[in-house]
Amino acid sequence: MYLAETVSETAAVGTERDTLRDLLTAYGRGGRVETLTVVGNAPMPPSRERAASIDDSDLVVRMTTFALDEPGGEPGYGRRTDVVVLHRGVVASPHTFADYTSRLYLLAEPGRMHWEPANIPDWWPADLGFVPIPNRPYVVPLSRALGLDTASATWATTGTLTAYLAVTLFPAAKIRLAGFSIVDEPEQTSFAHAWGEDVKVTGDHRLHAESALLRSWRDAGRIEVVP
Repeated sequence: MYLAETVSETAAVGTERDTLRDLLTAYGRGGRVETLTVVGNAPMPPSRERAASIDDSDLVVRMTTFALDEPGGEPGYGRRTDVVVLHRGVVASPHTFADYTSRLYLLAEPGRMHWEPANIPDWWPADLGFVPIPNRPYVVPLSRALGLDTASATWATTGTLTAYLAVTLFPAAKIRLAGFSIVDEPEQTSFAHAWGEDVKVTGDHRLHAESALLRSWRDAGRIEVVP
């Protein structure tokens, strides 16, 4: 019985993964994802080359209080946004829900395994649906990869979870990370954001473990960290 349940569970995870991959691909460009850029929230200096590489990707994923290049300003962050990853505690920037009917919104809710209620946040647009990121096939194995106790209220940041989704769903794609300060600064106690005020690192994260995992992916060629 245990073996049958394990096989069934594995098949269900595979089907869910295929469905989520197809959904993200549908919001990308050209019906394929050969290049994917995940844009974090860390401030970045102007770079026309970086902005162009972001906007030229088949799929661009941003998160929470993200910034975009302003019309007439120096480029650095790009303008395209295909998928947005949020959590329930986000403070939305002017870009978070702009043009939301053309984007896919994923809701990260690791706290649902512990204490977080299932209520839709008050700031959520009334006519906008979202797709929850399932905890069991994504949050839990990522926590294990980070060496976290899955029974305790600790989990990865939204940025690292989004990167994990990218490498899990699109292992053959060229995956770039931009605006990820924790790769080189795991000792920080607050996150500087390209839009809005600094945000304190909450006690449910372990940045040193996340930094080590991201650097191992970079060194193995699974991701490219864009300066």
